[in-house]
Amino acid sequence: MGNLLKVLACTDLEHGTIVFLDFEHAQPTEAETAVWNQVSAVLEEAHGILAELQSYNGAGQEIREAIQNPSDLQLQEKAWNAVCPLVAKLKRFYEFSLRLENALRSLLEALTSPPYAPMQHLEREQALAKQFAEILHFTLSFDELKMTNPAIQNDFSYYRRTISRNRLNNQQLDAENEVNNEMANRMSLFYAEATPMLKTLSNATTKFVSENKTLPIEDTTDCLSTMACVCRVMLETPEYRCRFTNTDTMLFCMRVMVGVIILYDHVHPVGAFAKTSKIDMKGCIKVLKEQDSNSVEGLLNALRYTTRHLNDDSTSKQIRAMLQ
Repeated sequence: MGNLLKVLACTDLEHGTIVFLDFEHAQPTEAETAVWNQVSAVLEEAHGILAELQSYNGAGQEIREAIQNPSDLQLQEKAWNAVCPLVAKLKRFYEFSLRLENALRSLLEALTSPPYAPMQHLEREQALAKQFAEILHFTLSFDELKMTNPAIQNDFSYYRRTISRNRLNNQQLDAENEVNNEMANRMSLFYAEATPMLKTLSNATTKFVSENKTLPIEDTTDCLSTMACVCRVMLETPEYRCRFTNTDTMLFCMRVMVGVIILYDHVHPVGAFAKTSKIDMKGCIKVLKEQDSNSVEGLLNALRYTTRHLNDDSTSKQIRAMLQ
């Protein structure tokens, strides 16, 4: 991932406090090990999930032929046999999102729990901060691939229509045993989202804050804003940027930065775009726009369409203009 060494974070968060995050080499301390092992087991699956999604070609041709020839039973069976393994794959993706949600919750608990302040947590628990970043990197990567692959929703829609049609004819297909009606409804809601993984994490973070009423909301939002700032500093400072050995490192930082901004915007009462926000949104957007447009357009769209407060009256015209 490149030579991501210790990086100076924002100095305006806690009276000039300096936070160093080592995204590449951080190893868990004894205190981090239990949570780290739990999250690591989930993250080990992430690369395989992305590889499967990247190679997802869909059953478009088989579906078209079946629809155009409704009386040809052979073509109907061919389309069904093509769609079923793809739906099983989509089910695995959805079930992984639930495990990712639990992993995020464990990290939030560890990185915001008393007696330490968020700044101290990020300094003391670098390995967990790295895992948090890796979850966000996966999330943005997954959603970018999903948004550019219409076959996913087309395949699933065809699957559901076929199931419904056969129910009307009092027929049950074997695939229903794997993806029953309740599961299909949940999957349908998940894939209807433009950015389903990010929506899952946003909901999980909001739920975490609402359920932990004794935990000040600032403990969670300060953790997020600090990480956003760390990534921005890495991207905009030549001293740190020159240590990156490949473009993947740059993209990693950009995805993490956008991910924590969106989570912050969903959790904080006034969001990430207000003047009182602890995130320098102008600086973050500027650093994204300085990169190759092909690599950041998906991230800019995530800020445009998956944040909650961009269109609030408290958002400056300059920030809105930057995201047009």
